[in-house]
Amino acid sequence: MTSQSDAIFHYHQRTKHNINAYAKGPETLDWDDQPDPFRRFTGCNTVDLPAPGADLHCLFGDLDQPENIASQPLTLKNLGLMLELSFGLSAWKGYGPDRWALRCNPSSGNLHPTEAYLLCTDPELLPSGVYHYVSHDHHLEQRSTFDSADLKPELFLGLSSIHWREAWKYGERAFRYCQHDIGHALAALSYAAACLGWTIELLSEVADYDIAQWLGLDRNDDFVEHEHEAPDLFCRISINSHDSQGLDADILSKNLQAAQWFGKAERLSGRHFYRWPIIDEVSVNAQKPLTTAVRMQQPTIKLPSPSQNISASQLIRQRRSAQNFNGKALPLPLADFQRILLALLPNAKPPFTAWNWPAQVHLCLFVHRVEGMEPGLYLLPRDSHALPELKQAFSADFNWQTIEAPFEFYQLTPGNVKQAAKTLSCHQPIAGDSAFSLGMLACFSDNIEAEAWRYRRLFWECGLIGQILYLEAEAAGIRGTGIGCFFDDAVHGVLGLQDNSWQSLYHFTVGAPLDDGRLQTSPAYEHLQR
Repeated sequence: MTSQSDAIFHYHQRTKHNINAYAKGPETLDWDDQPDPFRRFTGCNTVDLPAPGADLHCLFGDLDQPENIASQPLTLKNLGLMLELSFGLSAWKGYGPDRWALRCNPSSGNLHPTEAYLLCTDPELLPSGVYHYVSHDHHLEQRSTFDSADLKPELFLGLSSIHWREAWKYGERAFRYCQHDIGHALAALSYAAACLGWTIELLSEVADYDIAQWLGLDRNDDFVEHEHEAPDLFCRISINSHDSQGLDADILSKNLQAAQWFGKAERLSGRHFYRWPIIDEVSVNAQKPLTTAVRMQQPTIKLPSPSQNISASQLIRQRRSAQNFNGKALPLPLADFQRILLALLPNAKPPFTAWNWPAQVHLCLFVHRVEGMEPGLYLLPRDSHALPELKQAFSADFNWQTIEAPFEFYQLTPGNVKQAAKTLSCHQPIAGDSAFSLGMLACFSDNIEAEAWRYRRLFWECGLIGQILYLEAEAAGIRGTGIGCFFDDAVHGVLGLQDNSWQSLYHFTVGAPLDDGRLQTSPAYEHLQR
């Protein structure tokens, strides 16, 4: 085991919630100094994007066969639409004097640590340079310019995390949530691009060091102390090609060495009362080096048409995180349940077209109200090769009854598991009042011991699964909610796990939402029309 892996294990164990003690976080929240959810740079030229809100003819069900969606031309209008459907605003909510924005990509606590950057080498689209997307204003801030004469005309997108935004509320556990959000963001980007007939190629071989250099994240003087951004992912936006093209990082770095940079990041918080140095430590130990390029050829799985087969752009914009569920709602139709689970299996459709690794996360489901299904604890293995190890690791008391379904599915134990789901998810009623909830169980120690940076990758995979659940729930006429607060080892105890070979990294719940009539809703970009 490397020292980096050892540090990862230490961080993960330290940041577990326990029934008798939660992970370390702020004792109080300074609401007057909540970090600004919108990163802006002063001293940059801005590029206005065409007005947001356009609809596409593509239906959500069409995304099941993305190869049949006609590719739209690469224009500023279509680029802006992709950015809006990935990272833009979906609505404003208000309660009394308080007002806050919702976005197409979800975030833990609606804190939005994820930032998106374009790197353009196509001067016919934009002057060659790096651009930061500001979701509030739906425009681009030009952070740099460079000579791209030696480069192919291409468009790349990079994602980064501002750990402070999450740490302000969640303390030491925040690093986990930032990685969840990156997975959600990658999936949101993949869905949005597919709506335009485009594909996202995740250039997962690229090192963090290079991403930081290319996007200007290593320019320490451009950022306020404690509010720096950590590099996460780098992607190519492919307009007409679904084939992997790889990336010559050396050529790109050489051309960007002479880049001219503009602007400085505005301060997000007036003060940083609490400090969480372990987040910086785990971030360093989980840095990703240059790795071998890997691309996955996903299998083709035919999905039944969604029951709410509406415009994909409309469905993406209407996605919400449910705050409460109707615990007495009618059972979820079995056809909807089966489509949701099928969509979670690796498939040659978004967002798995932007994912480069075999499935490492499997799903333990607490089924409460699903038509024709006995309540109880179930397992959905997302890769059948993992089944022998899971059976060996789980409690010997489980019955492993095979459930008839268009996928491999097992009942572990029957019975009412509502209270168990609620208790394990930090006593949150949404885990028990839903149609079903689940825990995402990752192959943990083998991955971390092989490469420490895979710690982040496991959370990305969980976030990607979470985004599928969000959109598939909407397509079933219901709603979902990610749950980052759960009692880690209590979950493992229920499953009979004895060590850290498997770890639960994220929970989720899906059901019939109860809307809060006290909240006011306003259009996403009405402030741009004034």
